[in-house]
Amino acid sequence: MLILQILLNAIVLGSLYACIAAGFSLVWGVLNVINLMHGSFIVLGSYLAWGAYNALGLAPWTSLLIAAPLFFSFGYAIQRGVLNRVIAAPVLVTLTLTFGLDLMLNNAMLVAFKADYRQLVLEPSLGALSMGSLVVPTDRIVATIFSLLLTLALFLVLRRSRVGRAIVAVRMDREAARLMGVDVPSIYATAFGLGAAMAGCAGVLLAMIFPISPIASGSYLGKAFVVCVLGGLGSVPGAVVGGLFLGIVESFGSLALGPEHAVTLSFALLIVFLIVRPQGLLGKQGFE
Repeated sequence: MLILQILLNAIVLGSLYACIAAGFSLVWGVLNVINLMHGSFIVLGSYLAWGAYNALGLAPWTSLLIAAPLFFSFGYAIQRGVLNRVIAAPVLVTLTLTFGLDLMLNNAMLVAFKADYRQLVLEPSLGALSMGSLVVPTDRIVATIFSLLLTLALFLVLRRSRVGRAIVAVRMDREAARLMGVDVPSIYATAFGLGAAMAGCAGVLLAMIFPISPIASGSYLGKAFVVCVLGGLGSVPGAVVGGLFLGIVESFGSLALGPEHAVTLSFALLIVFLIVRPQGLLGKQGFE
């Protein structure tokens, strides 16, 4: 039963990792921009959920309706107003720019919220679901369901919508898409906005489980990076598979080696995949 309990915890963790990584992979795959603000977007989403609950009494799953359009607009504006000016520059330029913007955003959160951890505590508590000796807190089940639904929604947008098909076209061949009449700068901004929206919504869901602090942004960014490498850049299903794989490795690795080695295991896995299978488990040319 201990193995099943750990497996359930791994699925919860992996689903959240998938939600974290899907938006990061989208921006990286379409714009060729490694968005170092992604972790801060996640933390800001957590603060949004915490503030909305404590000030307005809004449940975290209701805050998703605020976070999605708000972070999309924020990401769209950043890309269109700032990143778009250097989008054709070498990767190091955009990397440095997003690093600088991340420092500004993270320091703004430190000034506003300090570095101490805050916790979103639902009252009354949602309790836990028991199946024999297996126990899963209900808030984790809710977070898992919404994480998978958000990732599925992104997948359907990219596969079924006109904008999604334009994003895939730009991802595969930017110049050919431009010749076909696709407004590439607008698609870039839309992709970045979708990535920011996924990050903000992931932050809302993470607030139900984990403490909130600006110093957690680096950890979330690292998880997104590892999941993208494991699952394969350019694949939403890859983000799900990579997230679940990482969740399983961390959960069972923590049992064997101790929870303090979870981060070490993550990056050891990253190095192995970069050497053995750099395209990841489900990496492909188009983003779908």
